[in-house]
Amino acid sequence: MPTSSELGFTVAFAPPPDASPELLAAMEQGLTLQQLLEEEFEALRVQDLNAFDALQQTKLDIFKNLTALTGVETDHSQIDDDAWICFRDLMSACRDMHRRNEILIIRKLDAIRGTLQTLNGTDSTASVEVYDRLGRMARGRGGRGVEIA
Repeated sequence: MPTSSELGFTVAFAPPPDASPELLAAMEQGLTLQQLLEEEFEALRVQDLNAFDALQQTKLDIFKNLTALTGVETDHSQIDDDAWICFRDLMSACRDMHRRNEILIIRKLDAIRGTLQTLNGTDSTASVEVYDRLGRMARGRGGRGVEIA
């Protein structure tokens, strides 16, 4: 049987030497998920929505595989076995990465909403001036917001 390092597991997430084939397969899927979440973060950071969208189906497939391998949602769940602690630790790390990605999405959406409110003239606290197509300051914040040239 190959060792943990031969399978590519880091020391932090190394399964025990007598790990079941299901645990090894789940760990492999978990490490793939971890890499995917890192790629997802990078796509979000640079605002590459096409790359982000392309990762979503793969992520769903990994979740399906993990559900089948762990037996979660069945009477034969192996997830609570002591041998699976490395897997649970890996899933905790993936959960934290997912939350990081979620926070980034929320912040970007908030920034977009704030920009739209400012451009629509609905944000009374905004200190941003809106200009028309000719570069003149638009008249009245309560009206159209942008002059028709």
